Amino acid sequence: MRIDTLSSNNAQTQGARRRAWLQQHSPQHLHECAALTLRALDLRPPATSRGTLVLGAGACTEIPLADLARRSDDVILADLDLLSMEQARSELAFAAMRHAVRLLKCDLTGGISPALHRLLAQQRWSDLVSQGARAVFDAAAQCLDECAIPDPPVIDGLFPGDAGVVISSLTLTQLFSYPLLDIIDHVQQLDPALVGEQERHHRYQDAAQSFRTRVILAHLHLLRSLVDNGGLIVLLSDIRGFAFNVTGTDHDAEHRRTMPLVPRVFPERVRDTFAIVEERRWEWIADLPERDKPGRGYEVVGYVLASNPVRTQQQA
Repeated sequence: MRIDTLSSNNAQTQGARRRAWLQQHSPQHLHECAALTLRALDLRPPATSRGTLVLGAGACTEIPLADLARRSDDVILADLDLLSMEQARSELAFAAMRHAVRLLKCDLTGGISPALHRLLAQQRWSDLVSQGARAVFDAAAQCLDECAIPDPPVIDGLFPGDAGVVISSLTLTQLFSYPLLDIIDHVQQLDPALVGEQERHHRYQDAAQSFRTRVILAHLHLLRSLVDNGGLIVLLSDIRGFAFNVTGTDHDAEHRRTMPLVPRVFPERVRDTFAIVEERRWEWIADLPERDKPGRGYEVVGYVLASNPVRTQQQA
């Protein structure tokens, strides 16, 4: 399962070295992530819990962990990648800060990837492959439709209403993309010639989009369940990816191709679930183009959200 490779992948894309790279090539990305995080801390009502929770924390590459530790009674980092979280905590300069940070290794989906893996294992794939691409992707679509998605996930070590600020740190698209990639990996093993056929299979595309939406809703409901009454949520998520071939043309529509990452209903679902206190959009570069591969970047939306309406400083 792709989720099993999370730690090794993160080792290449997170941490202090990666932060320095982003500071050089995508400084706005770091600025916006930090600004929204600090905004939520500023707006947190005095009567609300002083605990802060970061979901999908990893190595806190984009999250100002030192500020969280200084301005919270305790900070919980929650992620499946324990090594990256340990790295983030070790970078804090003072022992008192490190002692305030607790690490929780967990699957934020509540076990979607293993559940889908079990459904895939029940199919008679050799018979399906002999029937062609339609049979294979019909079966894959059925697995997606039948895959149980805990809504919201119940995560040992996290308790309802326990944090005054809850941060979802660029993890939302991973929650559904890893299981979907598991299906493509499985098809690749069955018959490499079938890879790509899913793009022309409408039933599979509909099932995949419904799967994405259900996972997103479950995550939004998880955020709502974990925040204290009157508390605030910071939701950072990639919403569209793009590839470009010439350095310096990443903002030029003629030199890049884009790919949506979240369903179109995503902003509507956010508005249905929360009151939007602040919203920002920006882009960041993940990789520069090289001779044999294009550069990659992402469009991001960042929110400060409240379960109950909150007056901003401008409105006060």
